[in-house]
Amino acid sequence: MKKIALMGFAFVAAFAMSSCKSGESAYKKAYEKAQAQQSTTTSVTQVNTSTAGAQEGATQVSVTPVQTITPVQTVTPVTDYSNVTVRTEDVTLVNGAGLKAYSVVVGSFGVQANASALQKKLSGQGYQAQVVKSPSNMYRVILSTHNDKVSAAQSRDKVRGTYPDAWLLYQK
Repeated sequence: MKKIALMGFAFVAAFAMSSCKSGESAYKKAYEKAQAQQSTTTSVTQVNTSTAGAQEGATQVSVTPVQTITPVQTVTPVTDYSNVTVRTEDVTLVNGAGLKAYSVVVGSFGVQANASALQKKLSGQGYQAQVVKSPSNMYRVILSTHNDKVSAAQSRDKVRGTYPDAWLLYQK
């Protein structure tokens, strides 16, 4: 019984494999049809203007290609910072001058060396970057630190082009 089922399965598989072949001629016909369709859509019919006086009602037609215009997105600046999301953590300073109440975090790393490398890069760009350690053993790179939430959110918004995942940290 198993032998018959196995032979039947092999026959069906062989039949399915051989019936799915498509000939090269089918591809060639489809390609030629697409080429013909493309050439007819791009050709422009021109009006013979040399006999325009002899033909009554003959007009010259000019064709202008359509241009796609992409809309410009305007970003309205945020003026109300009362509902800005802030993460609260009790962090310890690893390297830097000291933290104020609100800080802008631009990177979180599991390895201190990676955080220090970003801090060095930011210091080279003129920022007073700092590294802190969170209770979850993550090393956070602080770009700037502020006394109030509004100035911290404004600072974060300025660097969002370079660091789109920047977020605010509130020191407990």
